[in-house]
Amino acid sequence: MDIETARSSVGWPQKSASHYNQLWTAPTSGKVCTYWLQGRCNRNPCRFLHDASLPHNVYHRAAKQSIRIPEDCPGKGSESSSMNSVKSTSREGDPSIDKYPRKPQQKLCHYWIYGNCVKGDACPFLHSWFHGVDFAMLAKLEGHKKGISGIALPSGSTKLYSGSKDGTARIWDCHTGQCDQVINLGGEVGCFTCEGPWVFVGLPNTVKAWNNQNGASYDISGPVGQVHALEVANNMLFAGAQDGAILVWKGRSSEADPFQMAAPLRGHTRGVVSLTIGRDRLYSGSIDRTIRVWDLHTLECVQELVGHTDVVMSLLCWDQYLISCSLDQTVKVWGLATEGGSLQVAYTHHEDHGILALSGMNDASGKPILLCACLDNTVRLYELPSFTERGKIFSRREVRTLQTAPGGLFFTGDAAGMLTVWKWLDSPKSQKEQVPHPMDSC
Repeated sequence: MDIETARSSVGWPQKSASHYNQLWTAPTSGKVCTYWLQGRCNRNPCRFLHDASLPHNVYHRAAKQSIRIPEDCPGKGSESSSMNSVKSTSREGDPSIDKYPRKPQQKLCHYWIYGNCVKGDACPFLHSWFHGVDFAMLAKLEGHKKGISGIALPSGSTKLYSGSKDGTARIWDCHTGQCDQVINLGGEVGCFTCEGPWVFVGLPNTVKAWNNQNGASYDISGPVGQVHALEVANNMLFAGAQDGAILVWKGRSSEADPFQMAAPLRGHTRGVVSLTIGRDRLYSGSIDRTIRVWDLHTLECVQELVGHTDVVMSLLCWDQYLISCSLDQTVKVWGLATEGGSLQVAYTHHEDHGILALSGMNDASGKPILLCACLDNTVRLYELPSFTERGKIFSRREVRTLQTAPGGLFFTGDAAGMLTVWKWLDSPKSQKEQVPHPMDSC
């Protein structure tokens, strides 16, 4: 793609404190202007105090008393006093010293997200959509009105597909980043997957199939309720449905009806929300908190995995292991106890919030990376097998969809409808040193 890499400070337009202090006149009240503290005061002159009329540390004491300031935002907590000290000493000391020494920042400024942070470079919190030095944000693609529930990049195509709970699919040009087409699907999109030239979309009570080479389109009936998960293997299409069944279709050469229904896989007692395939096995995760293992040749269930205490949201095969995540705030790594034996939990990784989605890829140096989307509006990037954190991605709403692609590209789709394109860098750089990277491999 020819979309340029966004700088690490990409975000909403900001206004500095000096913007609100122009043409200052003496205030008529001793009270601090609460609108100014939020960067929203448009009165000049204002009868309440602004920063220029306060001693160096009064602003922070006033901010600490404001009930509008969240616990993790500037001016609240222990960070406030340390920033006051930095301000005071920097003005009294050597002018050649950095006025606002910065600490390593990993916590996002929630005012900055909405364009309301007035502290600029003096803010002790992160003004960036990500933290990490090995990857960069290429573009934000806006258009969906509700959460993104599926992303697909067909092999050899220059088009990126996204589906949303707003009932539409969008087709994006990989070279320009522009939306070429909006398709009204008539129902909430539950998932996307692709195989060769085919793109499959999970909808209520049906699966829609597109062939992006010849333009053919098919509506595949059979599912009961919303289709939450799709996978393709061994010339078969699998669909996890709301009623707990996994529907199976076998591909055939007929142009009139290229998908032939096979016997459904039954065993889950509630909706199937995740599927993955590896080592001649189909793995299914359900709202019933279990994982089932199916033989791809016989289509029979060979094992039931019990370990999670909440919905099994996502599954991923890595090497000889199965990785699962759940709303119970854990990632479990399942391995074979003996050669040809049953899967057992080999390791459990704990998060502070429920986990919504997993995806895996290699970084620019070939190291395996696990992408882990959590309910706290972040995506954690872990190096396997150590689970060493390599970075963190921030979003205004929780990321519910992850997708990887060749060339170090990966995509995140959040509950606000924002589709973001990312890329692993060829060599680690600090966020300020990152330079534009064309999305040539898309």
